[in-house]
This record gives sequence, C-alpha cells and structure tokens, in this order.
Amino acid sequence: METWQVILLGLIEGLTEYLPVSSTAHLLLTEQLLGVSSPGRTFEVLIQLGAIVALLTVYSGRLWQLARDLPSDARTRRFVFAVLVAFLPAAVIGALAHKIIKEYLFESPLIICIALIVGGIILLIVDRMPLRPRHHDVMDISPSTAFKIGLCQCLAMIPGVSRSGSTIVGAMFLGADKRTAAEFSFFLAMPTMAGAFAYDLYKNWNLLSPDDVGNIVLGFLAAFVTGVIVVRYALDFISRRGLSFFGWWRLLVGGIGLGALAVLH
Repeated sequence: METWQVILLGLIEGLTEYLPVSSTAHLLLTEQLLGVSSPGRTFEVLIQLGAIVALLTVYSGRLWQLARDLPSDARTRRFVFAVLVAFLPAAVIGALAHKIIKEYLFESPLIICIALIVGGIILLIVDRMPLRPRHHDVMDISPSTAFKIGLCQCLAMIPGVSRSGSTIVGAMFLGADKRTAAEFSFFLAMPTMAGAFAYDLYKNWNLLSPDDVGNIVLGFLAAFVTGVIVVRYALDFISRRGLSFFGWWRLLVGGIGLGALAVLH
C-alpha cells in the first residue's frame, strides 16, 4: 500500500470505530475502491490498536479510579464483572468462527453493503421509538443485562453490522439511555478490541513482513489521533442528537457501495 493509503485507512479506522457505522465496513469498502488489501486482512485488525490506545488515553482517569476503588467498593467490582461477562460471548464465538469471518464474510462487499443499509434502517427506527430508559449511569448496568448486550455484540462479527451500533441499540432496548448505552459500548470495546487484536496477531504473525510493520505503525498513529477526537465528543453528540445521523450515513455508504458493485462488478 502507498503511504497515503495507509494514512487514509488509519484515519477511517479512528473516525468510525466508536460510532455505530461499522469501521470494518468502511475499511473494507475503501480497500475495494483503492484496490488494496493485506495478507490475512491483518492490517485492518491490527491498526485497531491505535483506536484502543485512544480510548484508554481519554478514559485513563476513569480507569484509574475504577482500579483504586476495585478492592473496596462492591459497586465497582460489580461493574467490572459486568463488562467481563459482556465480553465473553464475543470471545468464544470470535475464536470459533475466526476463519469463516476472515475468509468469507470479510471478502463479500455485497454482505457488507446490505448490513450497512439494514443497520441504518434499524438506527432510524430505534431513534424514533418511545423507549423508557431505566439506567442513567453506566455503573448501574447489571451482569445479566451486560451478558445480553454481549450477545448483541456478536452480531457485529458480520462486517457492516457495527460493534458499537449493536451494543448501543441492545443496551437501549435493555433499559439504558443513549449516553449510558454508548458509554457501556466504550467500556466493552476495551477487552473486545484488545482481545481481537491479540488473537489476530497470534494467528497471523507469520504473514507479516517488515514492510507490514511500518504500515501498521503509521496506521496506528492515524487511528490514534482521530480516535481521541471521536471518543472525546461522541457521547455528547449521541446524547443530544441521537442515532439518526448515523442511520442516514449508513444508508448513504451502503447505497453507494451497492451502486458501485452494480456498475463496476
């Protein structure tokens, strides 16, 4: 890949990872448009480290407070346990279905575009539903509710569904307000994305070359910078504006993708 292509893909990863638009879909469709790819699709997963570090950086104060309170505060222990419980379904299914996801689903632009459009319609519908939230603080998400959110996250193994989109919508249906749902999605992203990064690196280490490492570092930096910006402002945007903007964006990208498939095959 050219340097500008690596930077572009890193920027896209950081901009879309924590928004309900599917970063994987945007990366894969952009690569189709540019005519580039990476061995085993490792680049797409490994540059997520930049987005992970961005999230950890912005939330460093909050994480430090949780670590300090963990030994003595039951509410903190319950919340940390809830996040780990929510992570388990994706960890198990992701490990079992890794080959199918990477070799088949990642290689189907048609599936990606359809998932974008269907997800966009769902976001538009959910944003207009008269839901009555019961949870207004992310610390109040119970382990049982978290497990159900974790099951929703598994839908995001289909590229185009969106990890953040599935968890935010799932949390809203389970009683969280928009801001709380988005914030729990952020916390759940930490073990989920770190686990996906570590597992993919382990499975595809032999496919990497020195040139790939340089591209991954550059993509990491681009994803980190844009990721910090998105994490800082996403919660306020979602709590004030809702999900409709992202729904329309998904319809636009998915529609353009289907059009390009029809014209360019």
